[in-house]
Amino acid sequence: IRKNVSPIANEMSNRNKTPEIKPNLQMSKEEYRASTAPTLNHFYEKLLLLKDRMNTVTGKQMAAERHRFMELYLEQFYAEWEGER
Repeated sequence: IRKNVSPIANEMSNRNKTPEIKPNLQMSKEEYRASTAPTLNHFYEKLLLLKDRMNTVTGKQMAAERHRFMELYLEQFYAEWEGER
């Protein structure tokens, strides 16, 4: 638990990164919706997979930009989490 942080912020922080709960890429739609996995798993279980599901040239271009943005976000998040930034 982090000091000088509200209980709600601590709870959200704890749900965001729980390394022992690995992303599950084999879930059904129902399992995915019912999941109580950490928030960051959503990036790996769904968001980072969208880029490869686009059909149009424009969709692929937009998805590639957004994919890179998410990768940068995760890089920044993990660096801050580990106290590197």
